[in-house]
Amino acid sequence: MTRALEGIRIIEFSRALAGPYCTMLLADLGAEVIKVEMPGSGDDSRGWGPPFIEGEAAYFLSINRNKKSMTLNLKADKAKEIACKLIQTADVVLESNRPGAMARLGLDYESVKKVKPEIIYTSVSGFGQTGPYSSRPGFDQVIQGYGGIMGLTGEADGPPLKVGIAVTDIATGMFAAIGILTALYHRQATGKGQYIDASMLDGQVSWLTYQAGRYLASGKVPQRIGSAHPLIVPYQAFEAKDGFVNIAVGNDNLWKKFCDATELRAIVDDPKFATNAKRVENRQEVIEIISNVIAGKTMQEWLDILEDAGIPCGPIYTVDQIFSDPQVLARNMLVEVDHPKCGPVKVTGSPIKLSETPADVRTSPPMLGQHNEEILQDLGFDSSDIEKIKEEKVI
Repeated sequence: MTRALEGIRIIEFSRALAGPYCTMLLADLGAEVIKVEMPGSGDDSRGWGPPFIEGEAAYFLSINRNKKSMTLNLKADKAKEIACKLIQTADVVLESNRPGAMARLGLDYESVKKVKPEIIYTSVSGFGQTGPYSSRPGFDQVIQGYGGIMGLTGEADGPPLKVGIAVTDIATGMFAAIGILTALYHRQATGKGQYIDASMLDGQVSWLTYQAGRYLASGKVPQRIGSAHPLIVPYQAFEAKDGFVNIAVGNDNLWKKFCDATELRAIVDDPKFATNAKRVENRQEVIEIISNVIAGKTMQEWLDILEDAGIPCGPIYTVDQIFSDPQVLARNMLVEVDHPKCGPVKVTGSPIKLSETPADVRTSPPMLGQHNEEILQDLGFDSSDIEKIKEEKVI
């Protein structure tokens, strides 16, 4: 099976989530990813738990499949020499250290491009490589606050809340992957490499989209409104007898169907509610009417009624329920790989579906330094060289 990025080699000097998520996406598409880690400890996320499976952190296992692991103590000159050799075999370098760290090692873009001008070099950081905050560390909790996401998330009368996954890391990983693919396309056309500066804060500001548009157009600051949509009503979670159901009435035609299905025909043409703009204007009144009706039946009763009527709706799953859903399973979003230590390990599948060059999960997340000898041999080191490198604690 042909994979779109087969033949592309990526060297990853990265840890935690943003950088590893980016390279995992590219590895799923066929790129060879060599993850360079510190001997003894490796990627920080190897220690983030519990849970652990046979000593391997579930966090690390979730985002490092289809990769090889090599350990290098980059404080040692020999390790830097090996890193340089490795980079010379690569198409892409990705690092997620604090700005300036790679320069101190002599492995920054300016140094690398002198020996390999066509390299595509990506730096992932919290605030970017420029600007007054560039030297600050980037953590999802902090960036969700800086980027406005927490200011928009939560109930009106409650505290600001962060999203339940590290969206700033994941968004940055996705944007970095787009940048790398774009740079590869440009290099194919021109032969030129380039530098990619991927910032977690930039990604979150970009994600503000229509919320930013509302503020920039009106000068009014969007407020927290729980699960509701600021510009569409009804479009939120409602409480049924035994749980919550999401209902999304996205236009006035759906509003008519919704009122018929819920037996709210008396308000369908009410001037206060007949158009979406009026429903937004009279949000509190119409939501109270709908809430009283939804509270009278179970979640499943409403799902059956609304689905039959063609109203977009759905349950609010917990994570265990997601992985028993027939649609999730039919889309191969739960896959299993064999790990050399843990045995069969379940991981999420690839969301990128391509007809001719499909993404796939081929190998398990690597153990720390699992591919040291293989990679060193590929670089031309013989067995005696490798033994000496081990003795000197370079790897």
